[in-house]
Amino acid sequence: MAEKTPVARSGRAKRPPVNGRNVLSLSNKESGYEYRFVNDVGDRVESFKERGWELVDAADVSVGERRVAGSTALGSKAQASVDKSGMKAFVMRIPSEWYAEDQAEKAKQIAETEKTMKQQALSQNDYGKLEINR
Repeated sequence: MAEKTPVARSGRAKRPPVNGRNVLSLSNKESGYEYRFVNDVGDRVESFKERGWELVDAADVSVGERRVAGSTALGSKAQASVDKSGMKAFVMRIPSEWYAEDQAEKAKQIAETEKTMKQQALSQNDYGKLEINR
């Protein structure tokens, strides 16, 4: 499925500015999944796999904005270069239901931490207050 290139009035392809390029965008995502880029540093990718995330095949999503139509090796995983040193970030996904569970657990942990902070602030201070805004 080829993306159409916008055309300027002159008939030539519309040129996007360099500063507007979004290398880490994804398209053709399957519904029912949450996607993210995971830097290939240390055992970070393996750590995500252990938590239910899976690597996405390059043929299943489009990384970046416009790309010249090219072939990818069968079975290769979707990835993007994320810095000048050549570090790669792999595209990973997890079922939306699992993602929502993970986010709820994170919110619960944050709420507990904030509760502890407020209790400590009240018990240790004779003046002032601790206020947490989002």
